[in-house]
Amino acid sequence: MENLLSMTDAKEEVQNILDIASRLKSGEINDKPLTDKYLGMIFEKSSTRTRVSFEVGMQQLGGTPLYLSSNDLQIGRGEPISDTARVLSRFLDCIMIRAKRHDTVAELIEHADIPIINGLTDKEHPCQTFADLLTIKEYLGDFNKKFVFVGDGNNVCNSLLLGAAYTGMDMTVACPEGYEPNAEIYKLALEEAKETGSVITVEHDVHKAVENADILYTDVWVSMGDEEEAEERQRVFKDYQINAQLLSEANSNAIVMHCLPAIRGQEITDDVMTSPQSAIWDQAENRLHAQKAILYLLLKE
Repeated sequence: MENLLSMTDAKEEVQNILDIASRLKSGEINDKPLTDKYLGMIFEKSSTRTRVSFEVGMQQLGGTPLYLSSNDLQIGRGEPISDTARVLSRFLDCIMIRAKRHDTVAELIEHADIPIINGLTDKEHPCQTFADLLTIKEYLGDFNKKFVFVGDGNNVCNSLLLGAAYTGMDMTVACPEGYEPNAEIYKLALEEAKETGSVITVEHDVHKAVENADILYTDVWVSMGDEEEAEERQRVFKDYQINAQLLSEANSNAIVMHCLPAIRGQEITDDVMTSPQSAIWDQAENRLHAQKAILYLLLKE
């Protein structure tokens, strides 16, 4: 794996990344292999978990992270991303970028001579998916489970579809009509699922979708960039809330996940977020261990 733009880049490394993350988390790997390595972190969007996990993770591995707001860089004044890629490649060992457009990261990869990590785009969020897969493995032991994503078929959902297909996990996207995941990624996930035996489906009836579910997962109804649609989205998604009733329709030992930040009372209720079935806080912590594993894999050699 030379870069991480999409989950497709990590298809052959999924289990390896999860194994490295587990070993880092347990302390089995406790050296500082990235000493004298420098990570540039470019942010076009605000961030809590992505920024902190990469910044802390890079330092724990012995390296040095640099926070680079797009407003502070010349790309904020119109410098081509290709020029930025060429210059930063002379200073840094790796770039993690949280971008508004997926194409921006693809262009950065095209012109950079160092590894590039997608820290979130409008199309995918692979870093989140690795933290999620690590959490599922920790809680449930394996991926022979039914995973249900409730809500908008967004960037997080897209990457999870590929992650589920690669690990052989069944996944159902429960969403309103017109809010399905990216068609290209959904088709690819179906093709990959044929190889691993997972069942990938889209279901508009949320109650039917959660039957026999082992994992219920949700994200905000209004993602960054969709603020103008907030009122309409709240109306469309009102029946796609993870609450105590919906949770009771899943398996009795089902866990609940959310990539955060959460709007309590919209996509998820407060009582479910803080219930014994919530894996949300361990999921958030696992962003650190998963991001460290990605950095370890890309930069250790």
